[in-house]
Amino acid sequence: MASPSPDLMSTIVSLCKRRGFIFQSSEIYGGLNSCWDYGPLGVELKRNVKEAWWRSMVTRRRNIVGIDASILMHPKVWEASGHLSGFTDPLVDCKVCKERFRADHLESLEKCPKCGGQLTEVRKFNLMFKTFMGPIEDQSATVFMRPETAQGIFVNFLNVQTASRLKPPFGIAQIGKSFRNEITPGNFTYRTREFEQMEMEFFVPPSEDEKWYQYWKDARFQWYKDYGIKTENLRMREHEKDELAHYAKACADVEYKFPFGWSELEGIANRTDFDLKRHSEFSGKSLAYFDEESKQHYFPYVIEPAAGADRATLAFLIDSYSVEGEGKDARTVLHLHPSLAPIKVAVLPLVKRDGMPEKSEKIYNDLLDNSIKSFYDHNSAIGRRYARQDEAGTPFCVTVDSQSMQDDTVTIRERDTRAQYRVAASSVVEVINQKIKEAQK
Repeated sequence: MASPSPDLMSTIVSLCKRRGFIFQSSEIYGGLNSCWDYGPLGVELKRNVKEAWWRSMVTRRRNIVGIDASILMHPKVWEASGHLSGFTDPLVDCKVCKERFRADHLESLEKCPKCGGQLTEVRKFNLMFKTFMGPIEDQSATVFMRPETAQGIFVNFLNVQTASRLKPPFGIAQIGKSFRNEITPGNFTYRTREFEQMEMEFFVPPSEDEKWYQYWKDARFQWYKDYGIKTENLRMREHEKDELAHYAKACADVEYKFPFGWSELEGIANRTDFDLKRHSEFSGKSLAYFDEESKQHYFPYVIEPAAGADRATLAFLIDSYSVEGEGKDARTVLHLHPSLAPIKVAVLPLVKRDGMPEKSEKIYNDLLDNSIKSFYDHNSAIGRRYARQDEAGTPFCVTVDSQSMQDDTVTIRERDTRAQYRVAASSVVEVINQKIKEAQK
């Protein structure tokens, strides 16, 4: 299958602004590079992606719990984790046009790929954002915006294990903001300096690491398929030995075929016992687990599925996008999974008279009262309203027409097939709930 056209990316960016998914941050001031704001539809979509992840990783599992750790942490955390000394990218600048590049992303260091000018020597650039805690801006007050959520889990290992009384294998999950001062961010929301991660650290006996590594690779790959990503646009790529982080025994990426090429959606890593050992060493507090059966202490190995909420949201948007038909019959559709769709139901009176708006309003309020995100629209012809909802990814439309006023039934229209069928107005909530439940894996 051919790769998606790069033009698709600009189409998606345009759609996102027009329909209220994603806007350029601070746009009225000219924008801020690589920073994006989620609009009314985008915030619902991203929230639904995070909730689908949480449901799969925490709610439906008996041996995984969640936390929400602070963004600001003790500076020693980043010393122990290796981020202060090793979290760097190789940086070069052009002496002519002043453009900045990651050296490892260039084919040649002989000349600037933009203007042909001479490049500076390669130097290391730490990706962590610095700030100061308290009124005095000196070295003693330096703290860092976390570059990953994982360390908040590791330093809380004993707290969570003791409070939850869980034994390995068990996991701790977290969704939260992270910050990386990327040299060359880009590709819309794919690579940004502020982003949201969905991470889980799964603590296992050292002898079981390979079994659980394979389990989580399979489970995480399947998750994207369950929520609608086409199989041909997904692949699992195992890292070569020279790619592995110094602490990793193995790592694999779930990759998606973006319009700009195959790129990482999620990494699944076998981090061994590196993290708990390092934090034990630097804090002076043992994070070893005591096994009651063997009467021995050991440091659990960690299997880490780490996904980007922004990247996943972008992939679901791109993969669901479709233009169907030709000419005046063409329609733009986002075939979003019903669980992910920002709006589940649009309620549409056929005309603005004969009691149809009032009946539609009642159905709309019933849906909202049952926590089903819905939208009410009575403007323009019904076909145009259907088209607007297709483009927003709304899976169901409920139409109130003249027959509704006679027999108290309404038409439900399904986005993907355009099939239409009538149901009792009083059963709309039940029918929609059942449809969404059936779509959930």
